[in-house]
Amino acid sequence: MFQDQYSNRVIGLAIDVHRMYGPGMLESAYEDILCIELTEACIPFERQVFIPTIHKGHTIHRTYRADIVIGDDLVVELKAVDRITHAHEAQMVTYLRLSGRRVGLLFNFNAARLKDGMKHFVN
Repeated sequence: MFQDQYSNRVIGLAIDVHRMYGPGMLESAYEDILCIELTEACIPFERQVFIPTIHKGHTIHRTYRADIVIGDDLVVELKAVDRITHAHEAQMVTYLRLSGRRVGLLFNFNAARLKDGMKHFVN
């Protein structure tokens, strides 16, 4: 299975954030905090990355934005919901296919234990 160079480190940082703050906050708060952790760990990332849709040379003007993109291969999507649904999974699959990236991490920070609210995707 393909794994990028950052997945394990990002998973560890996300678990640390979840241990510090637990479930119950807004998604945006977890994103802010995780980005501080990424910066302190010297992991290069971009936030709220626009993912264009181009088909046969035509740009489709629908705005997709990934929460966090790390390096050339990893997309990180954060949620704070009751449970991960098929729609959340389809969102990650869409981001991976349209961006050409290979690995996705979907974190649900509203889970009692983050490992129970985490999904790993490989495109």
